[in-house]
Amino acid sequence: FFKRRKGEFAYKVAKKLIEREKIDFDLIHAHFIYPSGYVGAKLKEIYNKPLIITGHGHDVYDLPFRDAEWNAKIKGILNKADHIITVSKSNYYILTQFNLSTKNSIIPNGYNSNLFKPISMNDSRRKLKIPMDKKIILSVGNLEIVKGHEYLIKAMKKVIQKEKDILCLIVGAGSQRRNLEILVNRLGLQDNVRLLGGKLHDEIPFWINACDVFVLPSLNEGNPTVMFECLGCGKPFVGTRVGGIPEVIISEKLGILVEPKNHEQLADAILKALNKEWDREYILNYAKQFTWDEIAKSIMAVYEEVCKNDRA
Repeated sequence: FFKRRKGEFAYKVAKKLIEREKIDFDLIHAHFIYPSGYVGAKLKEIYNKPLIITGHGHDVYDLPFRDAEWNAKIKGILNKADHIITVSKSNYYILTQFNLSTKNSIIPNGYNSNLFKPISMNDSRRKLKIPMDKKIILSVGNLEIVKGHEYLIKAMKKVIQKEKDILCLIVGAGSQRRNLEILVNRLGLQDNVRLLGGKLHDEIPFWINACDVFVLPSLNEGNPTVMFECLGCGKPFVGTRVGGIPEVIISEKLGILVEPKNHEQLADAILKALNKEWDREYILNYAKQFTWDEIAKSIMAVYEEVCKNDRA
């Protein structure tokens, strides 16, 4: 019930803030169709300003398909937008099922290149007190079922049979922590897998730079920001063929992709990645197109078009 009322609560908070601070604005840009898009649609009605909505992930591939009420709610919100941005082709194809007349653009997520950039692996490991003599596998993400950490942990059983001195570090907090801890203990991986909990965002670049291979075993995604952050640090990406990931990891010069929920394939991909010579400069050069500075140019073009149409 609360999730269905979340939008109305958020709208009242936003409206009160706008009135209190006397905020003047030319357009509304809402990230995620619900609840932010709901808030944007309500504000558009009051202030008569153009509305842009960016659909990211679960708000596109999950929420509209939960039941008829959610489907109608999401469609209603999208139909009030002047322009819809989505972060991947896979999201775009889902949105086409709604038969919307609103113009759509595909603009991927990006990353902060001032924060996520190459740092010495040894310096990063010293800072984080990570062993220098082990190969490090890193995963960063909320500990929720959709992130697929269960399959990474299962894959590690096979990985350590083939490779010694391996340490898998999982950064993130969430509802699945206890279940994942039980799985680690059941598989006897206490010396090889560590659940580190959540970390400050400013600390994540050091964790990425400290690793040999980054792994994201998600069951579904929009276009995960952490993938771009990984590339921005010049690290190879091992992940699953879901959402917009295959649209970015387009060759094995950047990473290796496997099917979701397949820990055998994932283990093989990790082993291959650990033993491959990666061209860091190639990865870094490829990542440049996804810096927020570059992505912002595309978003600004949409802003200009929407404002121009609104004045016409």
